[in-house]
Amino acid sequence: MRSGAPTEQFSIAPGSSGRIKLISRASGMALGVVGASKVDGTRLDQAPDTNATHQQWTLVSRDAVTTPAAEPSAAPAPEPVPVPAPDAVPALTLTYLYPLVDPTAGPGAANAGPRQLIGVDPGHSTTPGVVLPSTVCVPSGVEIVRTAGLAEADVPTWILPGSSLPAGVTVASEHHPLEHYGLSSDCGDGTLPEDTTPDEVTPIEPPVSAPAPAPATSGPGTWAPWPTATASRKVSATIEVTGTFDGNLTEYYGLSSGDQTEGQPPMFELADGARIKNVILGVGAGDGIHCRGTCTVENVWWLDVGEDAATFKGTSATQTMTVVGGGARKASDKVFQHNGPGTFMIRDFQVEGFGKLYRSCGNCSKQYARTVVVDDVRVQAPGKSVVGINSNLGDRATLTRLTVVGDPYRKISVCDEYRGVTSGEPTKVASGPSTACGYTASDVTYR
Repeated sequence: MRSGAPTEQFSIAPGSSGRIKLISRASGMALGVVGASKVDGTRLDQAPDTNATHQQWTLVSRDAVTTPAAEPSAAPAPEPVPVPAPDAVPALTLTYLYPLVDPTAGPGAANAGPRQLIGVDPGHSTTPGVVLPSTVCVPSGVEIVRTAGLAEADVPTWILPGSSLPAGVTVASEHHPLEHYGLSSDCGDGTLPEDTTPDEVTPIEPPVSAPAPAPATSGPGTWAPWPTATASRKVSATIEVTGTFDGNLTEYYGLSSGDQTEGQPPMFELADGARIKNVILGVGAGDGIHCRGTCTVENVWWLDVGEDAATFKGTSATQTMTVVGGGARKASDKVFQHNGPGTFMIRDFQVEGFGKLYRSCGNCSKQYARTVVVDDVRVQAPGKSVVGINSNLGDRATLTRLTVVGDPYRKISVCDEYRGVTSGEPTKVASGPSTACGYTASDVTYR
């Protein structure tokens, strides 16, 4: 009796020369003929997909099958079970690399930090052809995901904690430690060899098989020129944003005096789920932008950062603030402040003249374990540090494709660790690659 269970369901994947493969939805393995036999009545079984001919099938019309004429007294032949047409979207095998939330525990979905795509293979491969970084400074795991019905163009470059692939596309998933691939998470002190020059420090690029990162206002390794305002508007009170706010590159200014005084009102306050884009914040932007939950800040430019450019608040551990594109200038203290829980993503961003690009709150009265992901960001001296986190509170940072400009003596710290507190002042305890500060020397380019 058929129950409709996953063990009785198969996906159709492309084979060779127009043939197809039947992939079990439960195991991700291919249906094949035992021993590649050609004898009638040979058993079928499932095995890892090797693209062998005994695992490939041809669909034929029932009219093309010659059968003996039925005897007059014989009962009518049963109707064959229809075979569905091949899926329009081929099956894929995706490989993600992620830091372990708890370095003392093994890899798994519950212990996965932000997952970064590092490989895409056609079909349901048992040995994905991925290229892993030769050294990873943070204890990490690898997830292999076999999908059906997901186009390669729709594969996400990042999967954040609390998020997942679209419903119904995952056929099977498995997690492995780095040791499974013969790798180690020990990268020493993160210093460069003596004979390495700044021009030779290049960021890790995605493998050839991986899809390109999602388009932004600039692109990997290049950044958009600073825009010219199409209009200007003086602001006298905070602008509340729900849904999507498109400023069409209008410059908003004049809410405050433009100094570093604490407690200033924000120019924009974003509700949970809100999105702001194509905005220029001029002099007197107060405390910039506040996010009260998950939000997106896209192609937003700060000409003269006041107290902070943006602050991530909210109370949910699964919330995410995403900054994509845009830039900031004249940030004598912090650009981005993270007060609530959740994950802060900064991508395709540029900053010129700054104290800290990102700081996890060091002395908030209520503290959380926070996550920050910095990818394809350009920082230009003068500056003090790119990321500051509270490692004692469980903060984790991941930095990739960072470009530092105008810092020949490398005075700008890439990642600083602090001992966060709920009162008083935090204490700086370490700098450089570590379990909490996830990056390697090859993730940083100096120009």
